[in-house]
Amino acid sequence: MFTFGVLTALLYFGRLFIVTLLLSIFIAFILEPIVNLFMRLRLPRGFASFLVCSLALVVIYSGALLAYSQAAGIWEELPTYSQRISQITEKVLVEVEGAEKAVNDLLTPRRFRDQERYAQQQAEAQKQQVTRRRRATDPPMAPLLPPPVQEVRIKAERSPVVEYLYENWHQFYDILLMASFVPFLVYFMLSWRDHFVHNFLRVFQGESRGIAAATLDGIARMARAYVVGNFILGLLLALVSMGFFWIVKVPYWLIAGPVSGFLSLVPYIGMPLAIIPPFLAALTVYDNVADYLVIGTTVAFFHLLALNLLYPKLVGSRVHLNPLAVTVGLMFWGFLWGGIGLVLAIPLTASIKAVCDHVPGLSGYGRLMGD
Repeated sequence: MFTFGVLTALLYFGRLFIVTLLLSIFIAFILEPIVNLFMRLRLPRGFASFLVCSLALVVIYSGALLAYSQAAGIWEELPTYSQRISQITEKVLVEVEGAEKAVNDLLTPRRFRDQERYAQQQAEAQKQQVTRRRRATDPPMAPLLPPPVQEVRIKAERSPVVEYLYENWHQFYDILLMASFVPFLVYFMLSWRDHFVHNFLRVFQGESRGIAAATLDGIARMARAYVVGNFILGLLLALVSMGFFWIVKVPYWLIAGPVSGFLSLVPYIGMPLAIIPPFLAALTVYDNVADYLVIGTTVAFFHLLALNLLYPKLVGSRVHLNPLAVTVGLMFWGFLWGGIGLVLAIPLTASIKAVCDHVPGLSGYGRLMGD
């Protein structure tokens, strides 16, 4: 128990370093087959690794550039968004009050409604009569003098986003610093893979070396299959969402579709997260609440269809985790590392299961976590 507590403390306080290292390892596992493909073309491993990492960075840069161009338009329309939210909220409140009044009128007998209306009219008449009497008896008011002119200093106010970035700049600096190491870590893991694997296995002796090799290969295959399966599923959701948003004329559908599709893959909270991007994009276009209900219902349908029919075939069959193990893993890694912990929870839990499956003394825990 003491060892588990020490390990948990190390994972929590060293989360930024450990998350960066784990992300680099998982990315290297994903890109390894592409490196092997270039090596079959008689390219050296070092050059093939450099070529694959460069292509990956180009793809990421292109996607970020497209997202930035769409986000810039959204940023320019932020004042319009706040005004539209106020208008829609007021409209919804009016409709709710009207529905409440209609239900109240339906459930209340007519004679009671007439009595209540008569009482309100009498109360209003009494208020007006009292007001007229006060105006007749009050002495004439002295003319109001203009208030003294005071020098007002206008303080420049920062926007909430700028204020948040200013107050938490050191956290963003640490994250960006660690993220800058990821391309180099991935490149060295790919180009020096044979060296690392060979010397890692030399740490073990006898039968343990074969178990370590099988465990490492199982973790690599699981991580690769999990990420590729999620990417294919997210890409399908993104394409379907973009097509639907384009048909219903949702603005910025090029960015709302992919964001909604990939957010839908977040365990347990994917459906509400997937609904947020199209709702925000549609604020400048739609006034009717029914339009938002159509968008939300369709996105929820896409989410349920993908998670119940496609996810078990593309992803679930590769990780072999039961629902209880998945839930406990999400709680544990989410508690330690927050949002990034939720993203890494399933592959990390599946990696632990792969270790338990190949180590004879831990095989019972592997069966406990399995499906």
